[in-house]
Amino acid sequence: MTFAETDPLADIPGERVLSERLAEAAGHLGRDVQKVLSGSGEILDQVPGQQQALFLLASALRLIEDKDGARKLLEWMAERHPKLAALQYEFALMLCRRGEREQAIACLKRVVELEPNHAAAWRMLGNQHSLKGETSEAAAGYGKHALLSLVELRLVEDSIVSGNDGIAKAENMLHAALEVNPTDVTLLRLLAIVFTKMGDYLRARKSLARALGLTPFSVMLRSEYADSLQLGMHWQEANEQLEILLAANPENPQYKARMASNLVMMGETERAFALLDELLPELEKNPSYWLNRGHALRQSGQGKLSVEAYRTCLAVDPEFGAAWWGLANLKNYRFLEGDIEKMLAALASENLDNMHRVQLEFAVGQALEDEKKYGEAFQHYCRANELRRRSVHHNADALSTSMKKLKHVFTPGFFRARPRVGCPAPDPIFIVGMVRAGSTLVEQILSSHSLVEGTMELPEMVNIVTGLRQRWPEKSYPELLADLDGPELESLGRQYIAAVQHHRRLGRPFFTDKAGTNLWQVGLIQLILPNAKIIDARRHPLGCCLSAFKQDFPGASTSHSYDMTELGRCYHDYVEMMAHYDRVLPGRVHRVFHENMIRDPEGEIRRLLEFCGLPFEEACLRFYESDRPARTFSSEQVRKPVSVGSSERWRDYEPWLGPLQEALGEVLTLYPEVPAFD
Repeated sequence: MTFAETDPLADIPGERVLSERLAEAAGHLGRDVQKVLSGSGEILDQVPGQQQALFLLASALRLIEDKDGARKLLEWMAERHPKLAALQYEFALMLCRRGEREQAIACLKRVVELEPNHAAAWRMLGNQHSLKGETSEAAAGYGKHALLSLVELRLVEDSIVSGNDGIAKAENMLHAALEVNPTDVTLLRLLAIVFTKMGDYLRARKSLARALGLTPFSVMLRSEYADSLQLGMHWQEANEQLEILLAANPENPQYKARMASNLVMMGETERAFALLDELLPELEKNPSYWLNRGHALRQSGQGKLSVEAYRTCLAVDPEFGAAWWGLANLKNYRFLEGDIEKMLAALASENLDNMHRVQLEFAVGQALEDEKKYGEAFQHYCRANELRRRSVHHNADALSTSMKKLKHVFTPGFFRARPRVGCPAPDPIFIVGMVRAGSTLVEQILSSHSLVEGTMELPEMVNIVTGLRQRWPEKSYPELLADLDGPELESLGRQYIAAVQHHRRLGRPFFTDKAGTNLWQVGLIQLILPNAKIIDARRHPLGCCLSAFKQDFPGASTSHSYDMTELGRCYHDYVEMMAHYDRVLPGRVHRVFHENMIRDPEGEIRRLLEFCGLPFEEACLRFYESDRPARTFSSEQVRKPVSVGSSERWRDYEPWLGPLQEALGEVLTLYPEVPAFD
């Protein structure tokens, strides 16, 4: 390959298409080097000298150990752009690997002249001087690196924990730093943390995959990558990563325990418990083992045994807040005499981990509620939510703005212009709505039908949106949907069907997707899966929001639930969004009011099945007899017939719900009717 003498920094036509191809080639780095070589080579054939493609090509050449080819390429690039610090640094790394220390030092000095705050270059400069025995010069390089790294790390860490604005600031800082040093694994890890806090598990996973591609033998990175796969509900893939870790460390019990948790979520409870039993002798004194065992037993419907597991966890560590919350989260459990005093004693500990503190506060709230001490219970719920809110990213204004953008794009005319597009598959039944609105009950009823398989809250629809945003970063969502033609929309629908296939294990013709946040994607669902069914599970706003306020959630999709005002705003936006879809897509969404399901379960179930095109089956009335694993916070509640009690519990807390009532406004006063939104 010859290196053309065109300017690689010149404006390039078709930048959108180019960015897609670069991203595709970069995605293969660390997995399929030949695809990186061919992809970057094709780009360079069409756009000679393109900088990012040259970087990819150099990286690929290094990976296949074509040292001479990589050196010539990087040397040519560095000569062409002597003032581009990133190029000079990449060339310096190559020289360091080849042992050409004098040239490497000269090149690194050029880097720090161009970019005095380039911490990694100072560290590498210290290394090279040290290898030459030049101790004073090495010390100077190391000292500068330490100072810069500490400042940079503190700035990013402070931004990550400082709230919504800080999260955005941290993301911008990390992207800017990665422009200078795209191979900095620490920066990539921090970026993954930011994406995780934003609830963008797909980009978090990609950031960690990129870091792992650079350091494939890093145990820490592979473990964190497995965690990111688990957060994204890719449990099989997470276990594949844990298998790699086990191959290197076969006796590590923590990897096996994590695998067992993933197996439970995959519905493979027999394998999970076999693995847990195998681990018992080794982890008998490990509280996390008993916590995970308790979770597995609860999800598989073995409530009494789960209580024993949580109690064993607390016998090992009385301050293990997650186990106290595990008991409280059973909902039907009643704490023993003296338990509240034990939890309050644990809360008094100065060394208590913050997450255990949060979960203890939630658990104490539930225990006091059981004793009808509602004022005291509410105080503990408030403390739990205040602590939890500090660690999550939520922007209520941004959510409202997004809702208005969706209304602006998804008009009757928009849909009239796109008739009969999308994938015709009728398989999915989407259950959308706010958390704690009764969606698990609807799912349990439907999954009791012989033609329907209940899965869980699937991330695939959100992943499609994330993929669209990455594909067209210069455009905003949902406006970019206007540029997609019929075949592209159909392809997205088929992408969804293919992506969820591994969750469908029973071979039934229909399946449920219970991701409530898909309420924001109803328009997209109509476009790409026009024959899918959409069910809106709705509950009284005070009952729904208070129930969410009393619950600790693990994911970022519920970041609105830790503040009364934010809860009310989110519920208000949800009602406005669904009212819009009722107008522009009449009859497309079937609404199930939780109160109606309690008052007339058979009538509501018959109407639900009729909407889904399913024949009535008696088993749907006896949904509580189903033995399917319920992988949700309501796993115990859906194992008994519906009752009035819990739906009216908000009345016990009404004196303290002022901020929530104010934020809800007419949505509350008109319920179950809705205001006449603009």
